[in-house]
Amino acid sequence: MNKVSVQVYPWENPEIFRNDNFDLKEGDQVIVETEQGIENGEVIATEVKSGEKENKEEEKSVLRRANASDLKLIKKYREKRKEALKICREEIKKNNLPMKLADAHFSFDGSKVIFPFTAEKRVDFRNLIRTLSQRFQKSVRLQQIGSRDEARATGGLGICGRELCCEALGGNLKSVTAENARVQQLGQRGSDRISGLCGRLRCCLGYESEQYKEASVGFPNLWAKVKINGKEGKIIERHILAREVTVEFKDRVRKRMRVEEVK
Repeated sequence: MNKVSVQVYPWENPEIFRNDNFDLKEGDQVIVETEQGIENGEVIATEVKSGEKENKEEEKSVLRRANASDLKLIKKYREKRKEALKICREEIKKNNLPMKLADAHFSFDGSKVIFPFTAEKRVDFRNLIRTLSQRFQKSVRLQQIGSRDEARATGGLGICGRELCCEALGGNLKSVTAENARVQQLGQRGSDRISGLCGRLRCCLGYESEQYKEASVGFPNLWAKVKINGKEGKIIERHILAREVTVEFKDRVRKRMRVEEVK
């Protein structure tokens, strides 16, 4: 059974859909059946595996490749997005709500508007929903998302000058922890040096952490006491990829040497 990965909501991970009838390629706009109703999305990958048990009754399907009429409607909603964002931000300010709006999305059938947002704590937005429902004459849904999801939705460039990983890879990223920074000896650089636009640890820290773990096998720990030619010292730096360490002796003399030389 052919399945495709489709990006429906920019702030969420791509979803897997059954594709029985269409010859699709990456970048195609499609109309799909979701739990929220009929939506449009972009094909991110073809011939993918969901990793779940086959159950045709529960699987969501690609209904069709977007035709000229569909594309015209999608363009219309995208043009209305900016005005929707402006209106929602104005109402958030009026209500003095501690939340940051990330995006606006009109459903393909035009019945509702979704506003994803970030917030430090729980927000009572009942009055805001009532006001927005009256302004748009549609069902309104406010969805709280994480800072990484916000970065994926808004996009931008990372410190490397390239497109954000969360945006470029469609959310198909492993979680990044402080351990990823520690094993690459980046933890001491400070959070501002290893954080992305979202304020969380940079996704790219997960790319090489496994290689660093493998390469660090056999290395003494930082501050471990060692003896070199009868002189006592301690490890103050580890240069994992170079297979070297820096040893500081009791007389404050420092020496960089091969890890195999240290015992």
